[in-house]
This record gives sequence, C-alpha cells and structure tokens, in this order.
Amino acid sequence: MATFTLLSLFILLSLLSVAHSGSIGINYGRIANNLPPPAQVVQLLKTQGVNRVKLYDTDSNVLTALSGSNISVTVALPNEQLADAAGKQSFTDSWVQSNILTYYPKTQIESIAVGNEVFVDPKNTTKFLVPAMKNMYASLVKYGVAQSIKVSSPVALSALGNSYPSSAGSFKPDLVEPVIKPMLSFLKQTGSYLMVNIYPFFAYAANTDTISLDYALFKDNKGVTDPNNGLVYKSLFEAQIDAVYAAMKAVGFGDVAMAVSETGWPSKGDENEAGAGADNAAAYNGNLVRRVLTGSGTPLKPNEPLDVFLFALFNENQKPGPTSERNYGLFYPNEQKVYDITLTKEGLENGPTMNNGR
Repeated sequence: MATFTLLSLFILLSLLSVAHSGSIGINYGRIANNLPPPAQVVQLLKTQGVNRVKLYDTDSNVLTALSGSNISVTVALPNEQLADAAGKQSFTDSWVQSNILTYYPKTQIESIAVGNEVFVDPKNTTKFLVPAMKNMYASLVKYGVAQSIKVSSPVALSALGNSYPSSAGSFKPDLVEPVIKPMLSFLKQTGSYLMVNIYPFFAYAANTDTISLDYALFKDNKGVTDPNNGLVYKSLFEAQIDAVYAAMKAVGFGDVAMAVSETGWPSKGDENEAGAGADNAAAYNGNLVRRVLTGSGTPLKPNEPLDVFLFALFNENQKPGPTSERNYGLFYPNEQKVYDITLTKEGLENGPTMNNGR
C-alpha cells in the first residue's frame, strides 16, 4: 500500500510539473522567395523538437504538410478580411469550412489569430476586431469545434499607454472602452487567452541609456525593483509581460490568461539599431528558451506558465523596413542555423546547441 501511495504521489507530482511548465513554439513566416517547401520545413521542425507553430495565414500547402505531424498549429485570418468577418457570420462559416474543417483534426489546429496587431494597422480596422472574433467563434460553435480551437488576436505591446513600472501597466485610454474591454470579456467568456507580441529589443534599442543589455538578454544583472509592490525583475521580458497583466487587471480582467505570440531578437541590423547582432540574438533566444522551459512564471504571476512563440523560423528576405526585419530567423533559408540554441527541455539537459538537422 505504501508503495502504491508513493507511486501515486510521484505520478501526481509529475503531472503537476508538466502542467506548470511553459512551452516554446515558433512563428513560420513566409515573406521570402527562397524558402524550402513546406514538407521540408515540417521535417526541420520535427528534427528540432518543435511541436507548436504559428502561421500568418491558412496556406493550403503548409496546412497539408503539417497533417499528421503532431505539431499544434495557430492559423490566422489576415487584417484585410476583418471587415468581411465582422459583417457576416456567413463569411466566417465559409472561412471555417474552407480553412479549418478541410484540414482539422489531421492538422492539429489549436487556435485562430483573428487579425494581427490590429491597433497599429494603418487601415484602421480596429472597429471590426471584436465582431470578427465573435463571428469566428460562433462559426466554430456551429461546426462543433469551439471546445478545441481557441479564438484570439495578437496585440502589440504599443497597445499599452504605460508599461513602467510593471505594476502601473495600463492600456491606451482610447482603446479601453471601444475594444480592450469587449475583447477581454470575449476571451474570458470563451476560455481563451490574450496573444501579445513582446520585443525587448525595441525597448532596449530606443533606451540604451537607461536599459542595460544584460537586463534585456536575461543575463546576470542586479535587477529592477518595482517601487509599487517591491517585486524584483531580472529581465525586461518578464517586466513587459507583467505590465500587460497589470493593464488587464486595471480594466477588470486580471484573470485572463496570456500567450506571447511573438518575441525575438535580430541577428543583424542597421548601424542605428543598437544591440542587433548574432551573439545577442543567440543570448536572448537561448536564455528565453531556458527561462520558459525550466522556470516558473513571472514575478506577478509565478504559477502561470509562459507560453511563447519565437519569431521567427527563417530570415525572410522580402520583408520591408530596416535590416533587422529580414534577420529574425533562427535558420537561413538553406536550413543552416544562424546561431546555436536548443528549443527543447531535453536539449537543455543534453547540451547547448540545436540539433544539426538537415
């Protein structure tokens, strides 16, 4: 009986440790003309032990290639379709039939990102966001898959009007009533979570005089103490996450979960992009993976696991903007590593580098 009790306790503790460990996924962007075919990319993901991937569309070739891979997939409705999705549930019915049910469940679609950083979209699509999310959810309910496929929308950190100190985090006032509260209410009612794109690189590059590089890269540092609650932050990433948690609590939704839908560090940049470089990118992403897979939550939410999608799988040569935009990839298009990090807990235990793969 004692043996059984000890065994039961061991199993329970194992389950609890699994339940509270974070996860690492990766964004598979394709704004490039030199990437390997999707079937080859899926093999690369499997070789690296990646079991979660986020897309920016519902490309048929990619979703077909992911079929039977045991990789969980987040797909996206692009901003250009938000107005149509908000206007008629018949549109989202058709969209779900074509882009979800055609592939699911052989392709393990776990969530739909409705739009991307809509609040900073120059085409001003914000008013369509929540109606589009509601119609999308109603369509999932109609076809009996709403329990297993979540609906959310990636929000840029710039949605915050204040992010320092973390405890004073708040959303921009003009967003709160029209869209933030209705969106968080929807996420709570449907058991979903807020997707947030968080880039300490941007904050560091703009404030090198006040933010230490070690703090931005998860390296040893003296930390930053929040003057309002005394919590000590050892990384800018965690401070930014907790600023979002504080902002949600300030509008009455402190119990909504969060996932980091994008974060990363560029391996190359222009002269005015402070901190861009392969060594810093390897430090940021490598230390982040270790933090997520072996640590607890944030200082404010220590028991909430960190679910993070790195940006990005490949360097994308057709992305507009500064040099950094084309150099966030962990891999070159020829599948060679840009720098060595591991993406799995097993890799952390066995050595510091990613599998050589292909």
